[in-house]
Amino acid sequence: MANRVILTGRLTEEPELRQTPDGTPVTSVSIAVPRKFKKDTADFLDVVAWRKTAEFLCRYFTKGKWMEVDGSIQTRTYQDREGKKRKAVEIVADEINFVGDKPKNEAAPSAPGTHSPAPPISAPAGFDPFGQQHVPPPTRFLSGQMAPAYASGSADDFYVSESDDDGDLPF
Repeated sequence: MANRVILTGRLTEEPELRQTPDGTPVTSVSIAVPRKFKKDTADFLDVVAWRKTAEFLCRYFTKGKWMEVDGSIQTRTYQDREGKKRKAVEIVADEINFVGDKPKNEAAPSAPGTHSPAPPISAPAGFDPFGQQHVPPPTRFLSGQMAPAYASGSADDFYVSESDDDGDLPF
């Protein structure tokens, strides 16, 4: 038997990255998972993420965003402040994924020429949040300006191959 759960829901709070006394990153959040057959009804489930998963969650997700959690169900017992024994059921996230459309740049510059680029964000190695595999970074000139796009070229930048074949592709 396996203890595995995959849930899709909305984040109900802003994630906050904390650290254990030994420095291990951790975050605890709640997600609202809609029920399949009951309209306007959701289950609110606690999710715990550790280490890189916790850092990823806190960096890329905000309250109200859809997310997919792949993990396992964990139960634990503890004593509350009144000394009563309590039981907690949590989802321990092994993986957090984006759900829905690619985010759009919601913030517009306040005045022309005042836009400053966002600080670089370094995702975990091999992470590709929007499925754009093998997309090279934009080329920059030494002055920091972006290189011109191919669309700004002219027809003189290309040539037509004059071969005596019948136009079939070689593969």
